[in-house]
Amino acid sequence: MIATLNGKILEKNPPEVIIESYGVGYQVDVPMSTFYNLPDAGSNVFLYIVMIVREDAQLLYGFLTKAEKILFLQLLKVSGIGPRTALAMLSSMSTEDLSNAIANGETGLLTKVPGIGKKTAERLVLELKDKIIPTGPITSLSAGQADIIAALVALGFNEREARGAIKNIPDSVDTSEGIRLALVQLAK
Repeated sequence: MIATLNGKILEKNPPEVIIESYGVGYQVDVPMSTFYNLPDAGSNVFLYIVMIVREDAQLLYGFLTKAEKILFLQLLKVSGIGPRTALAMLSSMSTEDLSNAIANGETGLLTKVPGIGKKTAERLVLELKDKIIPTGPITSLSAGQADIIAALVALGFNEREARGAIKNIPDSVDTSEGIRLALVQLAK
């Protein structure tokens, strides 16, 4: 089994990268959190790998951090969660936010991930709550901040990008001004 991969990035096409190591090109699917932090094509990279062997394919999933790999493996143990859904979860939320949401039973946050319905979110919490250690309290949002995040998600940004954009926006700002400021922040 392949556990890690060290090589040169040949191509980057979200959500996959092709990494050449000793003359062999490996196609590796990565969550967007890893993809955004990869160096440019032609640069060397080290990834933690999960290899899944199926009857019709041998698939590689890569992660920049060991924490992402461990969380990915834990998600795969939940009935109804496959590699694509686990990647979508890691792409939509940081490992810290995802761990906290599961450990604290925040099914509402989990259902915002594409492909995760209420029952799947409840199953995630039920099966992983005692296995995942929260990294800190989930930052509580004011009603205005929640509205701004919802608007940004409706515009096509993911939850993590939206939360990052509102960090420096004061609570006293109204929703429309907050959306404008968040869009300015996201455009940087």
